[in-house]
Amino acid sequence: AQLQLEQAFTDLTFQQPVDIQNAGDGSNKLFVVEQKGIISVFSNNSSVNSKKIFLDISDRVSSGGEMGLLGLAFHHNYKSNGYFYVNYTTNSPTRRTIVSRFKVSSDANAADKTTEQILIQIEQPYSNHNGGQTSFGPDGYLYISLGDGGSGGDPQNNAQNLQSLLGKILRIDVDKTDSGKNYSIPTDNPFKGNTSGNREEIYAYGLRNVWRFSFDSATKELW
Repeated sequence: AQLQLEQAFTDLTFQQPVDIQNAGDGSNKLFVVEQKGIISVFSNNSSVNSKKIFLDISDRVSSGGEMGLLGLAFHHNYKSNGYFYVNYTTNSPTRRTIVSRFKVSSDANAADKTTEQILIQIEQPYSNHNGGQTSFGPDGYLYISLGDGGSGGDPQNNAQNLQSLLGKILRIDVDKTDSGKNYSIPTDNPFKGNTSGNREEIYAYGLRNVWRFSFDSATKELW
């Protein structure tokens, strides 16, 4: 089959777009993530000529190179609970990755930035290799990719260290909470209940820098 590229939205422009998502709420709107910390929303129509700022957290996002607002995922019940999740890096007060939940406001085209609830914070030793993909799997759990921390050759061996979240894909249940956490560990996670100090959030490890992954709609496999 012959394939060709076609510009989808000729009247819209974005600065360093890194992700595009649909909320799955039947509204036929698209959300584009810009690395600097802005999410825009617009109608999924080729003739659309305007967009609105859905969320602007550029005041708390540190961007540039491989840092920034890197991932966006809408809760499978977004239409009723208004929850969505983001993955971003910050340098204040230290360099780290933050995965947090926000909620849409009474205006369906605007999130309430004061509703941020932080789920996970991970210290980042270097500015590169931050991963960033954040997606709900077919099992309803939230999957999060984290790079190995950066530099060259994983000098701290984070990807093989099961007591570190770096160099991993994490899998958490955001619909429940465990003691001291704003999420729960699924009962069938590989290291759930281990007594060796391995992080129970880990689903897969030994990874360099998983920038993007997706789930096959037919087989449900993670690619």
